[in-house]
Amino acid sequence: MLFSSVTFLYYFLPITLLLYYLVPKACKNVVLLLSSLIFYGWGEPRYLFVMLFSVLSGYLLGLLIEKYREGKFGKVFLVLSLCSSVGTLGYYKYVDFFIENFGKVTGMHLSALRIALPIGISFYTFQIMSYTVDVYRGKVKAQSNLVTLATYITMFPQLIAGPIVRYQDLESALSNRSILPDEVWQGGKRFLIGLGKKVLLANTFGEFVAQFQNAREQSVLFYWLYALAYTLQIYYDFSGYSDMAIGLGKMLGFTFPENFQYPYISTSITEFWRRWHMTLGGWFRDYVYIPLGGNRVPKWKWIRNIFIVWFLTGFWHGAAWNFILWGLFYGVLLLVEKLWLGKYLHKNLLSHLYVMLCVMVGFVIFGAENIGEAKTVLAGMIGLSATSANAITRVLPFVSQESIYYGKSFFLLFFFGILGAFGWPANFGQRMKLLFEGEKSVLFQILEGMWFVGILLLATAYLVDGSFNPFLYFRF
Repeated sequence: MLFSSVTFLYYFLPITLLLYYLVPKACKNVVLLLSSLIFYGWGEPRYLFVMLFSVLSGYLLGLLIEKYREGKFGKVFLVLSLCSSVGTLGYYKYVDFFIENFGKVTGMHLSALRIALPIGISFYTFQIMSYTVDVYRGKVKAQSNLVTLATYITMFPQLIAGPIVRYQDLESALSNRSILPDEVWQGGKRFLIGLGKKVLLANTFGEFVAQFQNAREQSVLFYWLYALAYTLQIYYDFSGYSDMAIGLGKMLGFTFPENFQYPYISTSITEFWRRWHMTLGGWFRDYVYIPLGGNRVPKWKWIRNIFIVWFLTGFWHGAAWNFILWGLFYGVLLLVEKLWLGKYLHKNLLSHLYVMLCVMVGFVIFGAENIGEAKTVLAGMIGLSATSANAITRVLPFVSQESIYYGKSFFLLFFFGILGAFGWPANFGQRMKLLFEGEKSVLFQILEGMWFVGILLLATAYLVDGSFNPFLYFRF
């Protein structure tokens, strides 16, 4: 079930919230757990047992890790927990990748197992791993109540697309939280902002991407418009889902960490990754980079640590070489900035253009089905037509009739999409608050209410009228 679906918006969510608000505090985790299992099982019933196995494994091993933390068996149970999590993720996400590449290297004819990827497994596996590691480190107490821990891991707002929420962030709220009307209202607004991003912007940019992929006439302009469209689509899709998750969390009495902070305003790749998918970056920093020694080691080890982290970051996103290349691409950029380029990057237009060029190239690699397709698009962006991974056949025209047609048709979408990605609507909203002397103004509240009702109605009309509602997280 998707947040951006009529079923979720008008059936699942209202019923869940009604039951959740009506039951006493002692039963809220039970309602939230059951509704989360229904939410996940709605589209993935056969993989419920995988998630439940992971939950039970994390629960039991967490208790054993805490019990024996001071002795030698604590580390043994931690290793068992990590092996269980990595093994489950590896089997469902990476086994076919390894079979395919082993066959290519050895020349053996091996049949892929064609294992479907359970939705959200990359996210809830990381949450379980951070929980057991933090128990071992003594940062949190092992949760003795299975329902409470299961509620944390399976909580439907952040189950399939993040943000990656750590147990220590929710430990207190899982046992004692208040549902305040103002928080519910703020959460509802945040959810609708995310819904608008996903349905009205990301999905429409996705339509442009689909038109490009089906086009018969390619040109340099069309390739660049595609790269820009996909760059905006993935931002609005990812950040839109994070907004919806954070908003739903507030409506349920939880505070989830921020995940995106206008990354496209960055003037360095280092800054970009402080603003993009922040919970993932924080996870790799605290559970991989720092344990490897971070930057407090000899330079060659520090460089090694950077490449390990970015290899894993790319591989986490998908079992394909283009994801690995994408991760290493950023590893190289970050290393170049830290060793040399960083001192020349300032808050100016040139630095910003450098970041956007790198980001667009990165997302061309990221969005491709394979490295050959990425090479084709990158060649097209510099005016060359590549019909295969290695063959350059002709020089492309700068424009084509199709690129002009679709550029004109989607002009307003690009215009408003760029404005939104750079935070201008948020700045306008703040100015409106000042104009009306604060958000407590009756007129401001009326206009704000009309704005959010409009988003809901437009998103609903889009979902009812059309069927184009891609889910990018199927690949992760």
